[in-house]
Amino acid sequence: MEQVLEAIRLIREFVANVHEMEFLEDKKTQSAVLYQFLIIGEAIRHTDDDILAKYDYPWHIPRSFRNFIIHVYHRIKLERIYYATQDLDTLESEMKNILKNEF
Repeated sequence: MEQVLEAIRLIREFVANVHEMEFLEDKKTQSAVLYQFLIIGEAIRHTDDDILAKYDYPWHIPRSFRNFIIHVYHRIKLERIYYATQDLDTLESEMKNILKNEF
């Protein structure tokens, strides 16, 4: 779970003060962000389902996002990736709850 929090921290660092158009033109930042989303999805994929079931979060979304990035990489709409970078608060909160309550 620490990996997820670190990945979220890094994504926020990578896109801090970066507007969407800048993101869409910056291959390095895109690559760095995509890699961190892979880490998030992989970490959640390997977390015990019994633990995840205790928390009201759509866990299938980060798992599916990971699969989408890996398998459909040639058709990724980078705008969607950018928007995902702006929507990490709930996931971060749930990860902190899991760490506090389960480990």
